[in-house]
Amino acid sequence: MQHSIQHANKESFTKQSMTGALAWVFAVCSGLSVANIYYAQPLLDSIALDFHLSTATIGLVITITQICYALGLLLLVPLGDLVNRRKLILIQMILSAFALIVVGTSASSSILFAAIAMVGLLAVITQTFVAYAAHLSTDSQRGSIVGRVTSGIVIGILLARSVAGLMNDWLGWRSVYLFSASLTLISIFVLGRMLPQRSFTQSKLSYIQLLASTLRLYRELHVLRIRGILAMFIFMAFSILWTAIVLPLSAPPISLSHVAIGAFGFAGLAGALAAAKAGKQADHGSGQKTTGISLIILVLSWIPISLIHTSLWFLVVGVILLDLAVQAIHVTNQSLIYRVRPEAQSRLTASYMIFYSIGSAAGSIISTQVYVWSGWRGVCLLGAGVSITALLVWIVDRLSERFVLARHDR
Repeated sequence: MQHSIQHANKESFTKQSMTGALAWVFAVCSGLSVANIYYAQPLLDSIALDFHLSTATIGLVITITQICYALGLLLLVPLGDLVNRRKLILIQMILSAFALIVVGTSASSSILFAAIAMVGLLAVITQTFVAYAAHLSTDSQRGSIVGRVTSGIVIGILLARSVAGLMNDWLGWRSVYLFSASLTLISIFVLGRMLPQRSFTQSKLSYIQLLASTLRLYRELHVLRIRGILAMFIFMAFSILWTAIVLPLSAPPISLSHVAIGAFGFAGLAGALAAAKAGKQADHGSGQKTTGISLIILVLSWIPISLIHTSLWFLVVGVILLDLAVQAIHVTNQSLIYRVRPEAQSRLTASYMIFYSIGSAAGSIISTQVYVWSGWRGVCLLGAGVSITALLVWIVDRLSERFVLARHDR
């Protein structure tokens, strides 16, 4: 009886902590943070010109950012299970604002590279927001809240390139990072007032033990392994599309401008809507069904995408379907893994998102090479093959699960 009362009190306290307004603040802050990784992509030419850097050298800006982001997933995100998340978020946001200011005022390429590395490392605050939102939510609302925060991340990713391109043409590339720093400082003020003042029980784990336990989760949790593998394949497919798409769109006979190419990203806003809807479905116990339907949609999306030279409207339809499927699966993955270890949500986030980074990086590297070898058709066959592989992984896992249950019933 006492345990039930304590549990009810805890649920009541949590509901008071995760309000609708706070969820939207998390979504906005997550979007602002993840955008910092993608701002540089349309700015490389301007940065290279400013610092007199070669094409090969300026590419290090993207490489350094991605590598440091992956390191941050492993080294920083798990800290949410070790230290007070409120303090962790505020400290990382303050450091992120400082790093953005240094990038925007950098006087040499060495300072730029060092500061952009910090920006990439601290951008993982996005995943800390997701884990904290899951922690503050009740079981009945967790999927919906995670979906809402993820929708902010999707919008941040899609708008980052367009905003950076427009501000670069208007005020120069430095204005992008200084503007982001300003928004981050405003976010710090808002978060300082809205993040719940909750007591924190210090974990008995050391930092090294925390990292070790993060890796042990792979061995202990089947759902994490399967959902991580699915994440790797779906984000590989996502990256294959968005890395290679600029090549046929900018080349004859289509020959679109970079601004027009960037506008295709808005078609991906459907993914933000899918993220919120998928979270609600997961809350109602339909996670597996949502995954299966979304994987089929992901495979089918490559058919209209492959017809890019027939009509650009086919591409718009394909982009909508692909982004919708990817984000629905992503939110469902997170909703399912957060249920198994409520006390380890930051570590689960880190473990899961490492698969995301591997898939995204592999898709970016492979897609451009395949385009050189066999053009857009080869890229679409690659994307479809990766998507079919993800669907087969899910089917095999479901069949194995049913086989085990059938044997257990006997």
